[in-house]
Amino acid sequence: MNPRRLRSLAVRARIVVVVLLGVLVAVLFRAQVLLSSEWLLQSRSNRLRPLTVPAPRGIIRDRAGRVLADNVPGYSVSVVPGRPDSMISTLRRLREHLGIDDRRFEELSARARSGPPRPLLVSVDAPFDAVAALEERRSIFPRLLIESRPKRRYPAGEVGAHVTGYVGQINETELEAREDEGAEPGWTVGRSGVEAQYESVLQGKSGTRYVEVNAEGRIVGSFAGVPSVTEQPGTDIDLNLDLELMEWIHRVFPDSLNGSVVALDVETGGVLALYSAPSFDPNVFAGVVDRAAWGRLVEDPDSPLFHRAVMGKYPPGSPWKLATAAIALELGVVTPARRMPVSCRGSYVFGSRTYHCWKEEGHGSLALAGAIQHSCNVYFYQLGAQIGLRRLLEVGNRMGFGARCGIDLPEEAGGNFPEGAGYWKRRFGYDPREGEAVVLAIGQGPNDQTPLKMAQFLLAVARDGSAPAPSLRRSAAGANEEGWSLDIPKEHLEHIREGMRRVTRQGGTAYRSSLEHFDLLGKTGTAQSGGDRPNHAWFTGMAGPYGAPPEIVVVALVEFGGSGSGVAAPLVAKTADFYLRGRHGIPRDTIQTLGEYELAGRSTAWDRRPDR
Repeated sequence: MNPRRLRSLAVRARIVVVVLLGVLVAVLFRAQVLLSSEWLLQSRSNRLRPLTVPAPRGIIRDRAGRVLADNVPGYSVSVVPGRPDSMISTLRRLREHLGIDDRRFEELSARARSGPPRPLLVSVDAPFDAVAALEERRSIFPRLLIESRPKRRYPAGEVGAHVTGYVGQINETELEAREDEGAEPGWTVGRSGVEAQYESVLQGKSGTRYVEVNAEGRIVGSFAGVPSVTEQPGTDIDLNLDLELMEWIHRVFPDSLNGSVVALDVETGGVLALYSAPSFDPNVFAGVVDRAAWGRLVEDPDSPLFHRAVMGKYPPGSPWKLATAAIALELGVVTPARRMPVSCRGSYVFGSRTYHCWKEEGHGSLALAGAIQHSCNVYFYQLGAQIGLRRLLEVGNRMGFGARCGIDLPEEAGGNFPEGAGYWKRRFGYDPREGEAVVLAIGQGPNDQTPLKMAQFLLAVARDGSAPAPSLRRSAAGANEEGWSLDIPKEHLEHIREGMRRVTRQGGTAYRSSLEHFDLLGKTGTAQSGGDRPNHAWFTGMAGPYGAPPEIVVVALVEFGGSGSGVAAPLVAKTADFYLRGRHGIPRDTIQTLGEYELAGRSTAWDRRPDR
């Protein structure tokens, strides 16, 4: 070959080699220098797994600092993401240790097939013996992740269940809605009560830590090369609630009967007690809810999950007569000293109908305080007729008897009260007559109220005619703001209170519920329950030291209790006495009411003191 030709080919070869080497150097430079951070990130992604560190929820305490809800250590079990068949195989081996039923297994298997970007959470509340057994078998569960995480605990148990509420695992819908907050499967969120109302406050902010895995997805150990994110616990909440008082109510509430007790602080409107019977143990919901236990609660005919104090609506009966009196005084249709034109002889005729008093022989001629003392139907029939249906509905709605109280709970129900005359046409198909006012005036007819609503009204009577929305949280927004206003002179309010005071004096309907150390004012009531079952028993009361303003308002409703004076009144009296004795440093006693003094053979000389 021509030497010149050979030299030309050699030059070309050298050029090609140089170019190829240059390209190789450029590729290596790009890979090792320019893209080093990207490859490092990919390397870390292959061998590191981010794990969420759950934050403990805030603690819920009562007014004295006693714990209603806190956290204890628990254990969660998860499977590290990998091939679906491998994850399902691990789940199958886990069944015998964690008691995974068929339905749960299918749910977890479906999630494994969808390729979760995060560990597959199997249990958030694994028993300690199961955790120990799994730790001993690490070799056959290489993809298993066992972590300690806070578990909700309710030391007060069923006493505070309806108020504190309970938590549950976040569902898929909530998970998507709260994804920007870092929500992940296994998060616990408030489902009812204070837990739900203040979810955003109680829920903390989760942290993050990393574990290292090998090429097969087995967990090698923790990784300290990447900084972890520390979790932030939720904010604690202090309530106005008095847990000791709630425990006392639970102790003295009539056995085998259902109902509720509401107690409010007169000065602030703070909720001292919000008790509902029967109740349930919220600790059942703290981990994975047992389907059988949930079924028993849901199917229980006594409805233990139902919060009767704020959701139960009942005919108010005779306690409503106080509202009728307040409306009449506000409108100026009656004065405290005025007597009705018709004396009570056991019945009252209005139009073509005869309306009866509960006392067949009648009460005679009464002024307002005496009518409240004796709960005279005939007096209030006439008062309702003089107010008139239109004005009774107008003022009743303005007072808020058809609306909610505004308590800081998510599940409060408003009362049922006709918004106007059209209610009868829409509901019953006829135009109302004036006689409807006669029935409404004594707490019958289309009128249903919650115990909390009756307590808020009574709070206004105990104060100066105004009442704030009842509040559970001590720093609740709107606390102490006016939620109810009665446009009644203070001296007229005192006449209503005087009538209530006479209820617990000799001749009153709740005389045997009077107290030695405190002035109990109240109003008994028996409300029709429908059917052949006994009537509901009501007692609405307020109490404080003799000669001083009331300090506590208490309302009790006992379903099918029969007698307001025999069942509900002693319950209110014992609740008020327990609270006030503690507040004023008087030793507490289980013998509290006049009736109990008499049964125990104790001296009742205090009942004849001049200051009573």
